[in-house]
Amino acid sequence: MDKAYDHKKHEREIYKKWEGSGAFKPGKEGKQFTVLMPPPNANASLHAGHAMYTIDDIVVRWKRMQGFSTVWIPGTDHAGFETQYVYEKELAKQGKSRMDFDRKTLYENIYKFVKDNSGLIYKQFKQLGFSADWERSVFTLDEKVLNRVWKTFMQMEKEGKVYRDEYIVNYCTHCGTSLAELEVVHEERTDPLYYIKYGPFELATVRPETKFGDTGVAVHPKDKRYTKFVGQEIEVEGLLGKFKVRVIADEMVDPDFGTGVVKVTPAHDPNDFEMGKRHGLSVKQVIGIDGRLNELTGRFQGLKVAEAKKQVVEELQKAGLMIEIDENYKHSVALCYKCRRVLEPMVMPNWFIRVDELKKPVIKVVENEEVKFFPKRFKKQMLQWLKIMHDWPISRQIAWGVKIPVWYEIEPENDNIYVWWLDKNSQLQQGVASEILKRGTPLSEIEEGLQRVKAKTGEAAPKYKVALDKPGENYLPETDTFDTWFSSGQWPLVTLSEEEYAARLPTDFMGTLEDILKFWISRMIMFSLYLQKVIPYRDVYLWSMVADAKGVKMSKSKGNVVNPIELVDKFGADALRMAMIFGVAPGSKIPLSDEKVKGMRNFANKIWNMGRFIELMFEAYGKEVEFYKEELFRPRLALEDMEIIKKLTKTVDVVNRGLEKYRFADAAEAIYEFLWHQLADVYIEKVKKREDKEVALSVVRHVYLTALKLLHPFMPFVTEAVWSEIKDLRKYPDQMLITSRWPV
Repeated sequence: MDKAYDHKKHEREIYKKWEGSGAFKPGKEGKQFTVLMPPPNANASLHAGHAMYTIDDIVVRWKRMQGFSTVWIPGTDHAGFETQYVYEKELAKQGKSRMDFDRKTLYENIYKFVKDNSGLIYKQFKQLGFSADWERSVFTLDEKVLNRVWKTFMQMEKEGKVYRDEYIVNYCTHCGTSLAELEVVHEERTDPLYYIKYGPFELATVRPETKFGDTGVAVHPKDKRYTKFVGQEIEVEGLLGKFKVRVIADEMVDPDFGTGVVKVTPAHDPNDFEMGKRHGLSVKQVIGIDGRLNELTGRFQGLKVAEAKKQVVEELQKAGLMIEIDENYKHSVALCYKCRRVLEPMVMPNWFIRVDELKKPVIKVVENEEVKFFPKRFKKQMLQWLKIMHDWPISRQIAWGVKIPVWYEIEPENDNIYVWWLDKNSQLQQGVASEILKRGTPLSEIEEGLQRVKAKTGEAAPKYKVALDKPGENYLPETDTFDTWFSSGQWPLVTLSEEEYAARLPTDFMGTLEDILKFWISRMIMFSLYLQKVIPYRDVYLWSMVADAKGVKMSKSKGNVVNPIELVDKFGADALRMAMIFGVAPGSKIPLSDEKVKGMRNFANKIWNMGRFIELMFEAYGKEVEFYKEELFRPRLALEDMEIIKKLTKTVDVVNRGLEKYRFADAAEAIYEFLWHQLADVYIEKVKKREDKEVALSVVRHVYLTALKLLHPFMPFVTEAVWSEIKDLRKYPDQMLITSRWPV
């Protein structure tokens, strides 16, 4: 053995041997054990959070060594909006934008971009030693995934579980799409709070530019100052003339905010939208998807929101309607997580899933702990989310994703479908579809250059058909794509083949981040119960958040991001893996630093040095040493032999209990303590002085190899490297540690 362990020399070669041996594939014998990999973005590279997949690999390696027919099925996600955003930045470098392409061409271009830039994440996963069955990888735009997603939608629509309606969304006018709450960044800012005269009231608002869309004014039901006005219609002086709104009483109003009176703009504020629905207020949209004020705002039409606010404030002051301006109002602002621009609440047509009936069986299996959560506190979080979960909007206004299989019928007499398309000269055109056709533009030209279709909802909605192929001549396709959670929510059903459902569904373990507990975990349970009447997995483990050395969440803006691959190159994969586990309580932050990883690198070196010393002792003895068997060696054991074997037995028990309860740090710390402070510091020092070398060498080899098995799921490379050097060839012919039998 070399004097020192060089991870760069061993890791790549060992991984090739594992993969080439077929060790990552499920065994033909043994009870089934299945783990599904949460799919990273196909064109992503490794970040610190991805290193938490180490947890899954520990479980997979442990179960494989226990003799289970174990498989870890990997996959990658098309990551709809995020990937399209990345591609659009590439277009911007070329002086182009998505608006230069029809929807179909844009999709094909992004697909090529993803394929050309994918594969790095798997390469990096392999650097970390992840033992997934890579040949089974699934991409969320694979044909079998698309067919499953479309089939589910068609079934739900047929059963009345799908409907179309308008819904207020967080809309990024720059990126051109709505965002899920998970994709919204909330930032505290200081902005002016404007106190304006509003009919008989004075009220405060941060958005005077949306006054054109007001359809009500609200007070708290218990606010006696305004009781006499509730239910009345008041006249308000506006910049475009007088208009009337109804006064409503709603508990959503904070009587301590401003004057206790708020204007209600249902089209451009989520709270106002909910109040408007409760009280039957009309929805009047005055800001378009381009971020500019529309034709309902008179002379302000065409202005972007910031400029419109400036001009509206100036005119309110001139008209004597501005009472006061508080320049230091602090409030939370919703930003796009990609471009960091302020989001515009926007009412958009959307496809919805009715969840009331679908979530009931989910609540039941969570309450009954048919699906268990680790740490346990996440069970309560899941139930709280499920109880408030409302109908789920599943539309996204992007090209890169799974298309919604719907076709709208164009009726010559109706103006209920609006289209954007590139004409035969590649010029952007838009308008009401029926009117455009009357002017002589053929439908084929619109469809060829189609960018977007916006169909009305409610009584004015066009007829539609659910189909994969065009159902007739006078139809245009829905251009929205499915929300990522709709497709990835069916992950357990598309990663397994239908032939495997009976044996491998439910799967056994799901590790993931806690921030997608309600977005992904809940939907996977819901779809699995709905489509297969079975839970998707038995145990859900919520990973810890990786933080910097001070415990602060990593972010590029803070400049505290740690690149895990740099740590692997510097200290080795084993060191990083162990640093992610050691001393970390379940569900807590993982403070990651060079010093911690370096400490685990030192532990890897200690493992190597112990193995090398044992090998040297065997060489010095020069005779064949019988492999340890308790019944044969018991009468010949010295006191220190019995003590180290007893401590080994205790360590095996602690590790098994830790892994069974998913208390990974408990298991890791027990192995660390035993190997370094019991075996190395105490027992091996005593072996050096022993005269009965055969017994001592047999015991030390037995104890060391058993400890390597315990450590292998955590630090697979160094343990495999040492195992190959000192294992007893007669007992383990051609066997690698990865497929050796786990200590009972």
